[in-house]
Amino acid sequence: MTPPAVPVAAPAEGKQHMVLLFIGLMLSMLLAALNQTVLSTALPTIVGELHGVNEMLWVITAFILASTVTMPIYGKLGDLMGRKALLMAAIVLFMIGSVVGALANDMAALITARVIQGLGGGGLMILSQAVIADVVPARERGKYMGMMGGVFAIASVAGPLLGGWFTEGPGWRWVFWINIPLGLLALAGAVFFLKLPRHSGRPRLDLGGMVLLAITTTCLVLFATWGGSKYEWSDPIILGLIAGTVLGAVAFVLVERRTAEPIIPLHLFKDLNFNLATIAGLFIGVAMFGAIGYLPTYLQMAFSVNATKSGLLMIPMMGALLVASVVSGQLVSRTGRYKWMPIAGGVLVAVALVLLSTLKPGSPLWEICAYLAVMGLGLGLSMQIMVLIVQNSFPLREVGTATASNNFFRQIGATLGSAVVGSLFAHRLADLLVERLPAAATGGGAPGGSNSLTPALVGQLPAPIREAVISSYNDALTPIFVWMVPLALIAAVLMCFVREKPLATAVEHDVLSESISEGSILITADDDSPVPATRSAR
Repeated sequence: MTPPAVPVAAPAEGKQHMVLLFIGLMLSMLLAALNQTVLSTALPTIVGELHGVNEMLWVITAFILASTVTMPIYGKLGDLMGRKALLMAAIVLFMIGSVVGALANDMAALITARVIQGLGGGGLMILSQAVIADVVPARERGKYMGMMGGVFAIASVAGPLLGGWFTEGPGWRWVFWINIPLGLLALAGAVFFLKLPRHSGRPRLDLGGMVLLAITTTCLVLFATWGGSKYEWSDPIILGLIAGTVLGAVAFVLVERRTAEPIIPLHLFKDLNFNLATIAGLFIGVAMFGAIGYLPTYLQMAFSVNATKSGLLMIPMMGALLVASVVSGQLVSRTGRYKWMPIAGGVLVAVALVLLSTLKPGSPLWEICAYLAVMGLGLGLSMQIMVLIVQNSFPLREVGTATASNNFFRQIGATLGSAVVGSLFAHRLADLLVERLPAAATGGGAPGGSNSLTPALVGQLPAPIREAVISSYNDALTPIFVWMVPLALIAAVLMCFVREKPLATAVEHDVLSESISEGSILITADDDSPVPATRSAR
């Protein structure tokens, strides 16, 4: 029987410990966030050197797919077993993937490394958000979530710059080696600063749900990626993947209805705010990752800028995201009002997508920066607030599961966005290159043909061929932006129906063992020492 939730104030760890705890969590978030951005400016050179331009989308999709599958697993296990050991395991797994990536000599090894990184990265993102919910009440959590959103913004500025600098300096393999010192710092923070409520008893794992979730998600991503590009939609492989997605989803629901500790409890979907925030987050995820995942590559090829400069051009978006995320978090903590933020955010994302679809190779760079800033404002007002809405809808004993489930569907959107946009981009690009380039000049003399085109090589091509390549990159990507506008608008409309519930002003802990004396509760922490926490009304 699940013990009742008792509202208590956050453990009295002291301000210094809270600061150190938060720094440790931000390092974990930085590790995951930096990994997704540092690769962006290095990617054209990496896939060119490894002769795998046609497999470029899998370098991004492999990480997102692996992290998506593991998010609900980390969330549920964190609720059942505690989050400290899981966070440490996720950091170690992520570093192992980074070593494999740094040593990769072909695309197969690189993609394998990205899968391993994703298996750890899913835990880094979910567990960091859930730990904050363990120690900070929802009303105060807004500013912390805002700062965590700021970590993504900082990583998104530093990542492309570091990726460009490594690519043009010591070599692209350092985009993986950089994760080792950061991972060691994050691991030290988890070991020394995380003092969380300890969970007793032996958890019952939903192994059937985990397997079915992995199968269903993989089938979904594969048919979205391969359908209409690598295989025709009527091909038996695509039809089989669609059938696998449907049958896997049905089997997953049936298993979750019967298991004692479902990985994604179906009762979550009875909450209106959870459904609205989750669906909106999925649509925003499609638009976000579909739009910005390939922008650095596009900027290097279509605007003939180097890797470092393409990273600099992303700064306006990340600066705007940082400001919007931090300011919105502060406003939530001060006023308790939050509903309007994701509505405005969805509208701004839609406007940014329309503006980005108008880009041409001759467009002034200030236009690109302005359009990206609009995108950053929209994302900063949306993403972390949606997580806060979900966390405020459930008791602490389910906050990890609810957060992971919400992020799972958002990552499904990110995966589909990256996969579908990447597939359409690569397919359209290949067709345009064949159409616009002479057969003898398709690769510009590159050993791997058009699959080995790098920004440096394109810059050395004769003017007519270079212009054909540039126009092909532009015409292959920019029309896709406008196709995603309805998704952002639907997300904004859905958030109009969110019920603005009062934010909790105290942390609720499930009482595993308590000693009531003069109105106080003793919560057993990781170090087996009782931590006093005063009762407080929600």
